[in-house]
Amino acid sequence: MKKTIEKAEYLLELGGTKRDIIFLIISGAALIISIFNLITLPFDAAWIAILFCGIPIIMEAIIGLITAFDIKADVLVSIALIASVCIGEDFAAGEVAFIMQLGALLEDLTVAKAREGIEKLVHLTPQNARLISGDKETIIPAEQVKIGDMVRVLPGETVPVDGIIISGQTSINQAVMTGESLPVDKTIGDEVFSGTVNQFGAFAMKATKVGEDSSIQRMIRLVQSADAGKAKIVSLSDRWATWIVVAALTAASLTWLITGEIIRAVTILVVFCPCALVLATPTAIMAAIGNGTKHGFLVREGDALERLARVSKITFDKTGTLTYGIPEVVAVKPSPGFGREEVYDYAAACESLSEHPLGKAIVRCYKEESGKQPILAENFKMIPGEGVIADVKGEKVIAGNLKLISKNEKLQLSYDMTAEAGKYLREGSTITYIALNDEIIGFIALSDTIREESSQMISKLMDLGVEPVLLTGDNQNAAEAIAKQLGIKDIHAGCMPEDKLNCIDSYQKNGCEVCMIGDGINDAPALKKANVGIAMGGIGSDIAVDAADIALVDDEVKELPHLIALSKRMMTTIKINLSFSMGLNFIAITLAMTGLLGPVVGALVHNAGSVLVIINSALLLKWRKK
Repeated sequence: MKKTIEKAEYLLELGGTKRDIIFLIISGAALIISIFNLITLPFDAAWIAILFCGIPIIMEAIIGLITAFDIKADVLVSIALIASVCIGEDFAAGEVAFIMQLGALLEDLTVAKAREGIEKLVHLTPQNARLISGDKETIIPAEQVKIGDMVRVLPGETVPVDGIIISGQTSINQAVMTGESLPVDKTIGDEVFSGTVNQFGAFAMKATKVGEDSSIQRMIRLVQSADAGKAKIVSLSDRWATWIVVAALTAASLTWLITGEIIRAVTILVVFCPCALVLATPTAIMAAIGNGTKHGFLVREGDALERLARVSKITFDKTGTLTYGIPEVVAVKPSPGFGREEVYDYAAACESLSEHPLGKAIVRCYKEESGKQPILAENFKMIPGEGVIADVKGEKVIAGNLKLISKNEKLQLSYDMTAEAGKYLREGSTITYIALNDEIIGFIALSDTIREESSQMISKLMDLGVEPVLLTGDNQNAAEAIAKQLGIKDIHAGCMPEDKLNCIDSYQKNGCEVCMIGDGINDAPALKKANVGIAMGGIGSDIAVDAADIALVDDEVKELPHLIALSKRMMTTIKINLSFSMGLNFIAITLAMTGLLGPVVGALVHNAGSVLVIINSALLLKWRKK
């Protein structure tokens, strides 16, 4: 029996969607030939539709009943098909089979299987490590590193395991863990994480977490567990199928017993078939997906819009989502006796050869503002984690953080400058101090900038009854500064991937449906865990897009309120479709019981309802909230 079922399932899957489309085209043509009698055949042409569309429905119903006693809509359809054929109503049987298979095809096209980003995460896992043993340095597989081992990491290499720096200093790109674009300065005693990238200086570290306990491996497991825990929505037609089957069989049996006319009973079964019910959801979803596509959304999970309509909280990653993710110069503050332009000139010249993101940002913003190229520095020297030193027009220029400035005893920060810099630091900015010879001549404040459309977008979301939440790997000051400008009250700063996931889980346990908007690898677990995950498709990582249900192709977050409103409108359309189809069925059943409606006319009336459902769903294609 088991082998027979497996063979039947194999035959049903053979050819896939292409086969289904071909069968539907042939069956549709056969039904047209049958109803208008266009071609004389030794049999009713409707039998082609029964064989191509009806047989698969009957086989699926039988397999479902045998393997799991699973009563779905196809059980009632199968009963109606067989009964129609038994009394010679071939066209009615073929018509019902065609409509049901059309609905199934639409559903299959709508509900796409999400690709997993786990394989790509695995590829991020460091392969090798430089093991230090005495004076020797040996390259070994990263999985062989043990707790307590000494490991060296060179510039450009990926940190193989979690550990503590014991010598050297550097800047680490932690975007894989925090999502933040700016590198983090690290020195002796600081913790580093596996999967992050060493950008500038070489350092030695002591391994503290290895193998399955390392940060990158924990994140892989988070993505896997979050995906497994996300329940799929069962289609309404299948959810109600048991009750529909019971009601249809009861009504048909009672009518047959009372009237003694089997044709009335068969008509009841035909009009009771949930064709419109099956079409109600997928047609509306497909139309809504088409609408979303025109506004820059790629819906990867068919039921994502159903889930989105119920969302009460929408959590945002900050960098690259609400902000551009690129540092910008927000202020150039000169010391007394120096001009703003003078400070900017020296800073850009000093940083002209820098590969650090902050240095590059200063040069880029200088070019954009002044319209000229900075003077190229000479004797350029980068100090990892601190800044740069160079000669500009024969004078020594320093551009760096407080750590670099404090190393020179002659460089003293005034009280006013310290207070001014503190104001920008509290707003989440990064400060680069500029010194000329032995004198501090000013500082430059850099910060990630908010997208122009973010503020209005947040306001519209609130109007729709959705509360925004900020989840960021950035520090508290930066997070609060951004949130204040946008009107976001719920803030969670310093979040690692696990923190974002736990935060969403907490909201869900409190009965909230959550949507997550993110762009980085670090957002993948949260995107999977959320009821709906939306990834920035343009600037976002492939892994984030793979983890999400919806991708925002052009990164225009201003369209998010439209997507939320569209999902709510789609659910309204589905409810209207369902109410109409059930009401029509009730009227048709009443007429069938009284004998006023035969199987063929019943099928036509019933399927006319299906057409109206499709037309109503199609209106979503051009819908826009006024």
